[in-house]
Formats: sequence, structure tokens, C-alpha cells
Amino acid sequence: MKNLFKLFFLIFLINSCSLNPNSSLWTKKEEIKKDKILNTKQIIKKQKILKNELNTNLKINVSNLKIENSYLKNFTNNNGRYNYEGSLKNISRYKFSKIENFHQYEPEIAIDKNNIIFFDNKGNILKFDNKAKLKWKKNNYSKTEKKKNPILFFSINSNYLIVADTLAKYYALDINSGEIIWSKNNNAPFNSQIKIFKDKFFIVDSENVIKCFSIKDGSVIWSFKTEKPFIKSLKKNSLVIKNDNVIFNNSLGDITALDLYTGDLRWQTPTQKNTIYEDALFLKNADLIIGGNSIFLSNNMNDFFSIDVNTGIINWKQKINSELTSTFINNLIFSITNEGFFVIIDNKTGNLIRSTNVLKNIKEKKIKKFKPVGFIVGKKDIYLTTANGRLFVIDISTGVTKSVLKIDGEKISRPIVIEKNLFIIKDNSIIKLN
Repeated sequence: MKNLFKLFFLIFLINSCSLNPNSSLWTKKEEIKKDKILNTKQIIKKQKILKNELNTNLKINVSNLKIENSYLKNFTNNNGRYNYEGSLKNISRYKFSKIENFHQYEPEIAIDKNNIIFFDNKGNILKFDNKAKLKWKKNNYSKTEKKKNPILFFSINSNYLIVADTLAKYYALDINSGEIIWSKNNNAPFNSQIKIFKDKFFIVDSENVIKCFSIKDGSVIWSFKTEKPFIKSLKKNSLVIKNDNVIFNNSLGDITALDLYTGDLRWQTPTQKNTIYEDALFLKNADLIIGGNSIFLSNNMNDFFSIDVNTGIINWKQKINSELTSTFINNLIFSITNEGFFVIIDNKTGNLIRSTNVLKNIKEKKIKKFKPVGFIVGKKDIYLTTANGRLFVIDISTGVTKSVLKIDGEKISRPIVIEKNLFIIKDNSIIKLN
């Protein structure tokens, strides 16, 4: 009789826990599951991407914008306004072996006076003069390492070229001769900018650990660990230095400020909700930049932040969808969205002053190929590169696209200006335009 009762109870229990949504025990779990999914979807739906132009008749007085060749001001990542208005007619190339997966990374040229330093597919470091003549070529990799096609990151001071890579190697070269001074290995690959400050340098690895190293011998002075990512991001992290703080973003969207001498935490500000893990996997942050006493950061989650340098408090937040590095000039912020809108923002309030669609004349079926990659602000124009090798010249005053130049058929890098020339990187060459 007892066994018969147990059998009856077991049958009842199984029926109650069936996949029938009307069964009492399942209904509660089903509601919880739905709530969790719906909450995530609702958060995404609230992100209204900018798709409309604003104040298109408003003209910006270009003569009031300060000019400075601020590529030398490495601490702030803010390029400012270049004294450049080239003809873009004469093109020459510094050629090297093709870099695999170039489209996934954001490699940058290093500048030593008027010389250009870059790398090729096998980790060869190349130094060219301004006439495209190779001054030296150095390699610090074994045959096995060369086959892994390392991506290199650079930083320069008067004597050293500091190099870190995606193989977890970091080393120093004599900037004049290219000779290796020291070479060491980290416990995780690197994927960030490098900042040099006096006798030390800073870099973030793929585990979201920032380390301070000695330039003299590469020894670790201090390190600080932030939250470890679930998946290693291909988006390069960035650093800025201000008021004896080194400030950086990690792959999860946290902004952290540390004492650059001791590594002590000054403040930390999250920009993403930690519960939205799906979003974190696809998060792409623009480089941090500093303008005045504010840090500016945008991302591909439709967030643009102004954060106080000293406290980490968010001054304002604007709904602008951009993973491109912005530019700060005269209390104005210049940005271009992933959808191709050239926007100007008031630094004090975060209000949108003007928005113009620079891709408006591109056919709808082709517009995805024209994804913006990076831009700089010149004397009169914005110079914007795209994922299909185009260079857009956009009038700052009106926001109107003046011309589109075909540089290549594939992705090209954000432009950079050196003296009176504009340089763009592609997977097998550096392109120089007059």
C-alpha cells in the first residue's frame, strides 16, 4: 500500500512539473525567466540611436577654434585642431608585409621628430624618414613568434621606444639605433595604449590589469587589477594622465583613476550595468580624451559621458552612438557617430549643438560599407576615414561633405598629421598625402 502511494505521488509530481505552462509549479519559473529576458530587451529598446539632423543651418565660426599640433601632447589623447589643409593629391606609400587581421585592431604610427615608426606582419619594427627612406629595421621575435603575427603598440620619449604586443611581450629599443635595450614577458597579452611618464610607463593587459613599469629595465613598479573579462576584447583600451593620476578604461567599461606613483585607487566609475553581460561582450569604447577638467568617453552602446577628472563623478550623459575618438576644442566636443553623423556638443551642458549626416548621399544598400573608422579636425575641414578605404572631407563650418577620396578598397586607419602631410595606415603600407 505504501509503495502504491509513493508511485501515485511520483506521477502527480511529474505531471505538475511538466512543460505545460498552465501547470502550477512551472508557471512561477516561466514568469521569472520571461521577466529576466524582457528586462534585457527593454534596456536595449530604450537606446534611441541618433538618426536625425539638427540645426543644419547653424554655422561654426572656424576662426575661433584654437590650432595646436597636439599629437605631442600624448597625456590627454586629445588631438585638438591641426594646422592642415592639404591638397590630398600626391600620394606615396611606405610598404611592408601585409598585417593579418588588420581590420580587427587599431595599430598606430609612432612619431619621432619627422620620422615614422611602424611594424609589419612578422613583428619587424620599421623606422622611415619623411622621404620614405628606411633608417633601420629591427626584430625581437623567434621563428615561432613571427608565425603568430604579433600586433605591436608603441610609445616614445627622447631616448626610448617602448613596445608591447599581443603575445605578452614588452621591450625597449634605442630610438636612434633601434638596438634592443631590454626585453621581458608579461603573464597576459597587451591590448592598450602605452603612456610614458618620466622614468616609468603604463599599459593595460587583456586581463584588465594595469601595470606600471620602469623604463630603465622593465621591472614592475606596481600593478592594479580590475574585473576580469569573460571574453578578451579586440578593442584597444586607452589611458590618460592628469593631476598625477593615470586614468584608464577596461574592456567592461569601468573608468579607473590611480595615483601614478603608488598605484593607489583614487576613484572608479562604471559606465555599464554589470548585469547586462551580453552587452559587455560587444562593448566597444572610444579612446578616453581629456578636455579641461573633464574626461570624455563614448561607446557603441549609445552612451557619451563627461566625467570629472578629480572625482569620477559623471557631469552629464548624452545619447550618442560612437566608438570613434572625439576631439575637444574651445569647450566644443567634435564627434562622429557609427551611423555617420557629425555632431558638435556643448562641453558645459552636454547639449547637442548641431548634427549633420555626412553619409546622406550614399545609397542605402551600400551605407554599411562606409562605417566610420576615425577622424581628425584640420584647419577648415574634418578628415574622416571609413571601413571601405574612403577619406571624407567635411566642412567644419557647415557640416557638409565637400568631397570623398578613394584611398583603398579595404579598411584604413584614422588619419594623423605630421608637419604638412596627412598619413593613413592600411594592412600593407603607410599612405602619405600632401
